[in-house]
Amino acid sequence: MTTFFIKTFGCRVNQVESQALLEDFLRHHFTPAADFETADICVLNTCTVTHQADKDVEKLIRQILRRNPNTKLILTGCYAAAHRAHIREIFPTARIVGKYDLGRVLFDEEDLCWTVSGHEGHSRAFIKIQDGCDCFCSYCIVPFARTEKRSKPLADVLTEIKNLVQNGFAEIVLTGINIGNFCCPKTGADLAALCEEITKLPGNFRVRFSSIELQTVTDGIIRAMQNYPARFCNYLHLPLQAGSDPVLQAMNRHYNTAQYAARVADLRKNVPGIGIFADVIAGFPTETKDNFEETVAFIRAQKLAGLHVFSYSPRPGTKAAKLPQLPAEEIKRRAEILRALDKELRGQFAASFVGTEQTVFVEEYKEGQTRGLTSNFQTVFIENAPKDLHGLAHVKITHADANSCYGKVVPFTV
Repeated sequence: MTTFFIKTFGCRVNQVESQALLEDFLRHHFTPAADFETADICVLNTCTVTHQADKDVEKLIRQILRRNPNTKLILTGCYAAAHRAHIREIFPTARIVGKYDLGRVLFDEEDLCWTVSGHEGHSRAFIKIQDGCDCFCSYCIVPFARTEKRSKPLADVLTEIKNLVQNGFAEIVLTGINIGNFCCPKTGADLAALCEEITKLPGNFRVRFSSIELQTVTDGIIRAMQNYPARFCNYLHLPLQAGSDPVLQAMNRHYNTAQYAARVADLRKNVPGIGIFADVIAGFPTETKDNFEETVAFIRAQKLAGLHVFSYSPRPGTKAAKLPQLPAEEIKRRAEILRALDKELRGQFAASFVGTEQTVFVEEYKEGQTRGLTSNFQTVFIENAPKDLHGLAHVKITHADANSCYGKVVPFTV
């Protein structure tokens, strides 16, 4: 039996790709190895979004080559795609394989369909509906690694959702590199059209969008969230990156603060209780102290539900990497301020739901506690839940702290 080992670095897209690859290995009768030291094939699904991500990948490569020199080492993903010459120089025995060549290299198949029947270790299921980005934000290496835009056929997405629901998944997350650019290669259907088809599927389940760019949140997507609140989560992760127009322009983002604020207002008007979270970068090279203060003020004004804070990391080959860089201690200081703001925002958002009733997706029972997730992405600890509670439950929120809500199961109301 040929044994295999998969290690995943980075984003949800990589995670769902690795799940699909795991299922393909098993379908072809390969055997999972206990660790990389005993595997005949090692596949590293890599990330290069930060300098630290590169270091993490290279550290594991060295360990594998030292402890299992006879393995067939395959590198795929963004680090592998963006740094081919560097990899060939320092790791000449590693094989670089593009995501869409893995089927041919591993299984003598033309292509992988990247579908999943579940998600190992997760209570929610993730579906990759789209790949690639050509926005070329000045700080981002991803378009150099995933330039080609592809979308899964609409019919395949619907079949995958139906199979996951039949396998017991009550929450399904649509993910991709830039999911708002979804375009069915057979029908031309966009993400809003896909949403309409999803509403026709049977079953008690809901759908969550992963991170989605502001300019791709169309009126049709908002209507789907508004008209089908039981099917689509009232949640969006809407990357901001900066709340200062000069910085957004230098970042080559495709909106300004007024457009971001207007879209947030549209969402709040049409999707009650929506949780809007955002990415924000601390210490972009052109960000002055005044620009940073503008970002903090803008985030407060938008009353966002929470932040994912990144400390700026120069990526070789991007335009921003060629600019004079801010001191590391100043980047760290700004990131700490933003992380404190994130904690404050999350606490305020959690407190706003005390006394309300929420539909909660039950994620796990662990150490005597049942934990779940509201539609708008609030963690809830359910105090009176039976151990076998699963799927979607109706919960009244009784109190909250800085990180979570707490509540009790109540009967569903018609």
